[in-house]
Amino acid sequence: MTSSFLDKIREVSKQFFAFPMEEKQKYSREADSIEGYGNDMILSDHQTVDWTDRLYLTISPEDQRKIKFWPENPKDFRETLHEYTVKLQETNDFLLRAVARSLNLEESCFLDQYGEQPLVTARFNFYPPCPRPDRILGVKPHADASAVTFLLQDKEVEGLQFLKDNEWFRVPIIPHALLVNVGDQVEIMSNGIFKSPVHRVVTNTQRERNTLAVFCIPESDNEIKPADQLISETRPSLYKKVKDYVSIYFQYYQQGKRPIEAVKI
Repeated sequence: MTSSFLDKIREVSKQFFAFPMEEKQKYSREADSIEGYGNDMILSDHQTVDWTDRLYLTISPEDQRKIKFWPENPKDFRETLHEYTVKLQETNDFLLRAVARSLNLEESCFLDQYGEQPLVTARFNFYPPCPRPDRILGVKPHADASAVTFLLQDKEVEGLQFLKDNEWFRVPIIPHALLVNVGDQVEIMSNGIFKSPVHRVVTNTQRERNTLAVFCIPESDNEIKPADQLISETRPSLYKKVKDYVSIYFQYYQQGKRPIEAVKI
């Protein structure tokens, strides 16, 4: 992907969030769904709401796309998003093969679990300036439910942080690159060798921030488990077999808990 193409992705995102609320609300999510325009679903009286607006869309399988939530403005939004995610799905397959080879496994080992009809979703994120960045996060700490996540960062405004050894580290901006993040389901498949990192988004008082995350998620009917070759007497299986991991994810996320804890042995 060229730098100019990545800039085009950023531009259609910025244009959408800059529209009047009346225009954006044409794509508002329904009460019982995460898909569409809006912010956090309210699942508990005690949850902390993220300081962000988002547009959440199903990309693949294509017959599951809900086009009513895909903005008609900007005019090239739909075409640009489709082209972008086709390229990312090719990249995802390449990465899963590479991860398997790095562990001396058959290169199709993780792809076989991933399946031929995976779920691919996109989340456009808009973080407005926040009056109390010391108390409010753009996105609360979490790890991703995906196999692989691709993040296109804002070219100018930082905000993403990763947790390591109980300390938060900022992620620098590389304008013409994608940030690739291993999700919980690759952690399970690799029997914990590849870690799904906990991360968050901080806010600031001065500047807005736009990002786009694309989540590549194994087929819900596929059984996800540690690869047999990665289980031994010295390294037993660390995770249970699981199907439709995403179905448990959001309930845990809104409670500030990690769903992967539920599948650890």
